[in-house]
Amino acid sequence: MGEGTLQVGVVGCGLMGSGIAEVSARTGHDVVVVESSEEFAKAGLARLENSLHRAEERGKLEERAADVLARVQVLTDLDALADRDVVVEAIVEDEAAKVELFRKLDAIVTAPDAILASNTSSIPIMKLGVVTSRPTQVVGVHFFNPVPVLKLVELVPSLLTASETTERARNWVEGGLGKQAIDCQDRAGFVVNSLLVPFILSAIRMYESGFASAEDIDRGLVLGAAHPQGPLALADLIGLDTTKAVAESLYEEFKEPLYAAPPLLQRMVDAGLLGRKSGRGFYTYDRR
Repeated sequence: MGEGTLQVGVVGCGLMGSGIAEVSARTGHDVVVVESSEEFAKAGLARLENSLHRAEERGKLEERAADVLARVQVLTDLDALADRDVVVEAIVEDEAAKVELFRKLDAIVTAPDAILASNTSSIPIMKLGVVTSRPTQVVGVHFFNPVPVLKLVELVPSLLTASETTERARNWVEGGLGKQAIDCQDRAGFVVNSLLVPFILSAIRMYESGFASAEDIDRGLVLGAAHPQGPLALADLIGLDTTKAVAESLYEEFKEPLYAAPPLLQRMVDAGLLGRKSGRGFYTYDRR
C-alpha cells in the first residue's frame, strides 16, 4: 500500500471526514464517504464542493475541482464500503459510537488485508481494535484540521496492531497523500493533544476567571510567543465540543487536574456554541 491508487472509504463527512475525503481524491484515490442521513450527506458534499472550488479559485489544484469531485461519492449506506482497501472512521468523538461502528465495519469490509483506521483525537485504539476480528489491522490515523492544509498525521498502533499495518498506513499517508507522519503510543491524546489541550484549557480558565479578555489572551500568544493563532481562536477552529471530548478522555485516563474541562467550556458546548462550525464560540463568525 503505497503511492498507487487505492479504494478509500471515509465514515463521516464533517470537518475532518470531508477533509480526509478531499485530500484522498486530490491525490487520485477513489473515495466513498458514508454519512448517517441524507441531510448530513448533502451538507458534507456541499462542504467538499465549496472547499475544492475555493482551492481551484486560488490556484491550489492541479486539475479542475469537478474532476476531483468525480472521484468522490457521498452515500448513506455503510455497505458501500465493502470493497475498500482502507476505511477511515471520522465520526463524533464518542467512544460508544466508534466501538459500534468498528463492529459494523468488521462485518462489512471484505478485503482480508483492508486497514480499518480511526481519526480519533483521544480514544485509545485498543478499545476499537478488540471489538473486531482483525485487531492487527486496526490503527489510529489522526489527521489535523484543516486537513487539506496541515501536513501532520499521527500514526497510533495499539498493542495488537501488526507492524506491517502501521507501515502500510505510513506508506498511504506519506506516499499516497503527501502528508508527514509521526509515531505515537496508544494513550489518550497521543502526542499533539496531550500537549495542546492542557494549554487551551488553561487559556479558557484564564478567560473564565476574568483575568484577561479572549482577544488579549490570544494577542499575547500571537505577538509575544510567535504563535500563529491564539489558544481560544484555535479552540474555536478545533470545535469546542471536540476540545471538551478530548479533555474528558485525557482526564478519564490520567486523572490529572490540568486535563479537567472548565465549567465555562461545558456550558458553551451545552449551549451549542461550538466555535467556527456553529458560528459562535469565543468569537463570532460569518457562517457563509
